[in-house]
Amino acid sequence: MAHTQTVRPGDGHALPPYRWWQMLLRSLFHLHVTGEDGAPQTWSVDVRLGGDEDGEVRAQLYRDGLHYSGSTLPAVFAVPGGTIQVAATGFGLRRAHYVTPDGSERQLVPDPASAEGRRAHLDRTDPALSRAVGIASATVLVVALVLGVPQLVEQITQIPPVADSIGTYSCPFRLPAWANTALVLATLAASTERALRLRYNRFLDGGLFGGEE
Repeated sequence: MAHTQTVRPGDGHALPPYRWWQMLLRSLFHLHVTGEDGAPQTWSVDVRLGGDEDGEVRAQLYRDGLHYSGSTLPAVFAVPGGTIQVAATGFGLRRAHYVTPDGSERQLVPDPASAEGRRAHLDRTDPALSRAVGIASATVLVVALVLGVPQLVEQITQIPPVADSIGTYSCPFRLPAWANTALVLATLAASTERALRLRYNRFLDGGLFGGEE
């Protein structure tokens, strides 16, 4: 992972319940492990994607429903038997995984009430539809790169310092404004759908509107 931030101890407050209206603003994942004393433990990672009061996106870690620690992203939390690693893009999480010292890893389980949990439910109950939606999302992002990058390059090379340095580039096509708007909206929807599955590809998801934390 990229550079991790300082993990700060928690204050013991209870994990807030998940509300339906938080689906596009909050990610909540759980991990069930056995503690050092042999007792089962539930570790929960809560990320408010819109940021907290100071605008910073942080991952909050809870043990059995009580606040244990917190960190800005990307975060690495030590838990029994390994670490929980959390990272995000501009559209949601791209990583919420439990990693053991031997390098094996598994994704945490999304809370059923969350958007990620509902997307996972679709994958379990209708895998064919889920697969079709996933293929459609990837296709949209490929089309967005093919159609969007040449237009973006043309705009960049129109900037005087850039034009003086490397010359200008003329895009072989120019989409109407409504088509570019539709392309942007479709790209945002596709990127969000992939984030709900924690799918991330540097080429596709880090393209025109990617970004990561």
